[in-house]
Amino acid sequence: MKSVSQNWDLNSLFPGGSSSESFSSYLILLRSKIQELHANTVQNRGEADPQSWANLINLFQEVHVRLRQASAFVSCLTAQDVQDQQAQKLGAEVSQLRAELGSIANLIEEQTLQLSDAEWEKIIVHPELAAVEFSLNEMRTQARERMSAEKEMLVNSLSVDGYHAWSELYNSKIVARMSIPMEIDDDVRVMSVGQVANLFAHADREVRKQAFSKYEEAWAEQAELCAAALNHLAGFRLSVYKARGWDSVLKEPLMINRMSRETLDAMWAAVEGSKSRLKDYLQCKAELLGVDALEWYDVGAPIGKSSRVYSFDEAAQFVIDQFGKFSSDMAQLAEKALTERWVEAEDRPGKRPGAFCTSFPESKESRVFMTFSGSADNLFTLAHELGHAYHGSVLRDMPPMTQRYAMNVAETASTFAELVVADAAIRAASTDEERLALLDSKIEQSTAMFMNIRARFLFETRFYEMRKKGLLGVDELNALMEEAQREAYADSLKSYHPHFWASKLHFYITGVPFYNFPYTFGYLLSQGLYARAQDEGASFAAKYADLLRDTGRMTVEELVKTHLGEDLTKPEFWEKAVENSLKDVDEFLVLAGR
Repeated sequence: MKSVSQNWDLNSLFPGGSSSESFSSYLILLRSKIQELHANTVQNRGEADPQSWANLINLFQEVHVRLRQASAFVSCLTAQDVQDQQAQKLGAEVSQLRAELGSIANLIEEQTLQLSDAEWEKIIVHPELAAVEFSLNEMRTQARERMSAEKEMLVNSLSVDGYHAWSELYNSKIVARMSIPMEIDDDVRVMSVGQVANLFAHADREVRKQAFSKYEEAWAEQAELCAAALNHLAGFRLSVYKARGWDSVLKEPLMINRMSRETLDAMWAAVEGSKSRLKDYLQCKAELLGVDALEWYDVGAPIGKSSRVYSFDEAAQFVIDQFGKFSSDMAQLAEKALTERWVEAEDRPGKRPGAFCTSFPESKESRVFMTFSGSADNLFTLAHELGHAYHGSVLRDMPPMTQRYAMNVAETASTFAELVVADAAIRAASTDEERLALLDSKIEQSTAMFMNIRARFLFETRFYEMRKKGLLGVDELNALMEEAQREAYADSLKSYHPHFWASKLHFYITGVPFYNFPYTFGYLLSQGLYARAQDEGASFAAKYADLLRDTGRMTVEELVKTHLGEDLTKPEFWEKAVENSLKDVDEFLVLAGR
């Protein structure tokens, strides 16, 4: 494969970036389509005719696709340049349109309740609607859990300058203005917070220590603003839950993720059982690094010297090759993404921290965002995000309503892809030292999923319970965060990250509340799938694609029962998945001579 660009192409979607005239025209058309949908929805009130409902739902799906297309473009603009003021304005406009569509969805949901069960059955078997039966029934079920459409519309309207505005304040104002000077090899560079966070994996411990110290200091300076954003975002959410009569803050995230509390509890119970072995790994790593216990900034430190620093071209080719050994479709999708410039990977200031993949459903394409600096972790991240893109490609010809998979299964395809590439990199290691280093990088994922994500979950659930009684100050948030980290990491670290609650974007995302446990769910589900793939060989690729295709039209319990024959509400599946991931720890300890 020829050399690939590290910069994505957004002009093929809407030329001109945030000043794109074609995107401005697109938003005008989108607004008119939303107005048309609203008029049709009002006209449909009390209607029991299946064809009228088919017309309405088809238009709703068309508008939803257009809104997703617009949202994806804006998210790419704001990620590639956090200082792009025009992109932020476009983001506000798209948020307004999203709220308007949400209000229309509330009206449609309420109308589903006005029909008798017999009338509803006739509607969902209509030839144009049969393919979205699950989604329509889900809408009707959720409508019973909400307030009246009028009240939900008011909430959506107020959310733009209330709920979502706090998220935008954090993302577009607080994070956007942050920069940190770092001195490395007598060279002072001004870096974004995302670039500094990447230095926690630097080979030089003094660089890691400096990076963490300045990172904590930078977030401490912004902590008052972050605390205000988090408190008011949570307060808005809790007020809405109270108005709906919801007692548990987990009701909405579980509903969104199409999973039961029994499944969540079974998963966390299995994770709790992993602590002692991961604690052994962390202590062994500390000894290999020559310290008595790991500091927070040591958890992601490389062990020894991997003989491989990847160029972007090498990483791209490696991912394509390894995907191809499992599925030719996955390999073809990855090659298309890389050669047609779907990926933004350049290591430069001004970018948003983190990585993501977003779908453009109208164009039937995706875009991947990350910052690539040549490490094995970067290689794994590239595979992870291209796994998301593959998931999107499997769904691209499905009805739009059935493309709306939940975040927990979204993390399944990505983590599966990462496992394929990580294991291939370990097998390709030329020395035990390199193999140990790569195993360490892979186990860091288990540590993140079983300890870091667990800490986030503990912090967030406790924070929301405390927030019901009033605002929390910075010191309280720091203490709550450190307490959660100590518990999740089994008190195995020498220091912790008290301002993690401020630095972690996921706590400020309003579209998906409690965006923490979906990662662990997806990681463990992918472990189960990966074990099946290893047992069944090449024939599993088609089964895997079938499972991904159903992620938008089944609950997770139905999905796994249908395709794997397993019961997620019982501990057995989760315990096997945890055990599968901990095999790496056993191999690591043996290689390390422990």
